[in-house]
Amino acid sequence: MSRLSVIGIGYRPLDQKGRQTLLDARAVFTSQRLALVFSRYDEYGAVKDRMQVINSVDETMHAIRQCLTENDSSADSGADLRPVVLLASGDPLFFGIGRRAVLEFGRENIDILPDLSSIQLAFSRIGIPWDDALLISLHGGPDPGKRRRLKYDLEDLPLLVRTHNKICMLTDREKSPTTIASFLHASDIRHRLLIHVCEKLGYAEEKITRGTPEEIAGLSFSDPNVVIVMKDDTAADKSIPDGSPLFGLSEEAISHSRGLITKDEVRAVAIHKLKLFSGSTVWDIGAGSGSVSLEIARVCPGSEVYAVEKDAGQLAHIRQNKTTFEAANITIVDGAAPDILNRLPMPQRVFIGGSNGRLSEIITFIDKCMDSGIVVITATMLDTLHEGITCLEQAGFLVSVSEVTVSRSRPVAGRLHMSGLNPIFIISGEKNI
Repeated sequence: MSRLSVIGIGYRPLDQKGRQTLLDARAVFTSQRLALVFSRYDEYGAVKDRMQVINSVDETMHAIRQCLTENDSSADSGADLRPVVLLASGDPLFFGIGRRAVLEFGRENIDILPDLSSIQLAFSRIGIPWDDALLISLHGGPDPGKRRRLKYDLEDLPLLVRTHNKICMLTDREKSPTTIASFLHASDIRHRLLIHVCEKLGYAEEKITRGTPEEIAGLSFSDPNVVIVMKDDTAADKSIPDGSPLFGLSEEAISHSRGLITKDEVRAVAIHKLKLFSGSTVWDIGAGSGSVSLEIARVCPGSEVYAVEKDAGQLAHIRQNKTTFEAANITIVDGAAPDILNRLPMPQRVFIGGSNGRLSEIITFIDKCMDSGIVVITATMLDTLHEGITCLEQAGFLVSVSEVTVSRSRPVAGRLHMSGLNPIFIISGEKNI
C-alpha cells in the first residue's frame, strides 16, 4: 500500500519535510475548519486545487483509501508515486485523527508530521508547567448522533479534581467550558478551583479567560477551545493527601455490610497473588463492598478496575468507597457475571470474590476473552475450592492454592488472647505469564 502522510497544522509554519510533502502531494484531504486554518499558510495557493474538503471522518477514510489504491495502480504502471496527505489539527496522535488513520491503514504505511498540540500551546499561554497535568478529552466527535465513548465524562470530574492538581481537557459544543464550569460549581468539591479557557489558539482572535467555576459558568466561548482546571495557587504544586495509607486500608475504614467484606489479611494475600502492573485492566467479580477494587485502584493508580456487582446494597457501598477514597480509576458495573462481562474491555487480571453459583460459567468466559493473565479466586467451601481448581486447569491455567488461616488478638481479662477466623482458600491461575 502507498504511504499516507498525516501533517499537523494550526500553530507553526511547516518544516521543510512537511512543506515538500504537501507540494508533491497527489491529493490533500482536510475538513472545512482546517481548510480555513490552512488558507493562511504559504503553501495553500500551490495545493488548493488538489484539496478535498470532507467533514465526515468515515467518508474521509474511504476517500483516502480510494486515492491510495489509485496511487498503487499508478506505481504498477511505472508512473511516479506521489504522496497522499491528510491535514490534521496540531499533533495528530494526541486525541486526533492520527489514531483513526493508523487503525485504518497500519502504522507501517503512515508518516506522522506533528505540529504543537493545543495542550502545549494552552499551557505556554498561561505560563504554567504541564508535565504533572492530567490530560483528557471530552470531545465526543463531530457528529452529535455518533458520539464516541470517552474514558472520562463530566461525572468523573469531581473525583479527578480531588486527585490531580491540574487537569487539561479538550472540549466540544456539548461539553463546553460553560457546561464544565457549571458542573464543577454545582459539585461538592472541597478545593478552590481556578479555570483557564483558551479560545481559538493560533487564530488572530485567540483569547485566554481566567476565573472561578462560578464566573466561567456565566460566560460563553468560541470553538475550538481548551479548558485547564487547577486547584488554587496555594495547592497547585503539591498533593493534598487524604491521610489514608496507599495500601492497607482497614475493614473499619471501608464502608460495608456487617461481616460481608474480604478480611484485611486475605485481601493482602489475594492482591499479592494478582501480581499487578501499571496500565492493566482488572476485573473484580462479585465485588461486594469493593474493598479489593479499592485497594487495587489505590496501589496501582495507572490501572483500570471494573467492580462487578449485582446487589443494590453492595453497589451503594462501592459508590461510597469510590467517593470517600477518591478512586477515580474504579468503574462500577451493575450486573451479574458472566452476563455483563461482554461489555467490559479484556482484562489482564481477574479477582473472583463471589460467583453466585456460576463459577464455571465465569471461568469459561474469562478463558475465551483473556489471552494471558492471572485469575485469583477466594473460596471458603471445599466444593468451591474443587470447582475453581478443576475449571482453571481445564481452561489451561497453571494452578496453585494457598490456605490462609488468620488469628487475631483480642483483650480478655486485661491480656491479649488469639481468636481464629475461618480459613480461606486462595486459588491462583496463571496463563501465558
